[in-house]
Amino acid sequence: MRESVQAEVLMSFIVSEELCFRIPVELGYETKDPFAVRMTFHLPGDAPVTWAFGRELLLDGINAPSGEGDVHITPTGPEDLSDVSIRLQVGADRALFRASAPPLVAFLDRTDKLVPLGQELTLGDFEQDLEDALGRILAEENAG
Repeated sequence: MRESVQAEVLMSFIVSEELCFRIPVELGYETKDPFAVRMTFHLPGDAPVTWAFGRELLLDGINAPSGEGDVHITPTGPEDLSDVSIRLQVGADRALFRASAPPLVAFLDRTDKLVPLGQELTLGDFEQDLEDALGRILAEENAG
């Protein structure tokens, strides 16, 4: 059984109203973390940066404003499958990206074929895997 889905899309990194540039972004989904998608941004001159957030948040954000906290996803227009605005924030620092919706929908469709939405908890011992991951995170925080 396949355990992951990957895709690459081009997104616009919007620096200001006057300046934006296209960057490659890797999309990733793995059955070992069935609720999350990962986006790895390849900004010129910087090391790649990966953000993980809810698969459902990405799906919802294609059609209507979604997200609280550090990740906000919003369609840019009222028509179906318009571009999507993705705002990522850490403290006062923000990054704004714009992506075409169809490649995101195609990626999400592939994740749904791998693990249908609502079926994430049927994958083996997800609770134990989550507990193990949280234990590693806490151990790293306590060590640093």
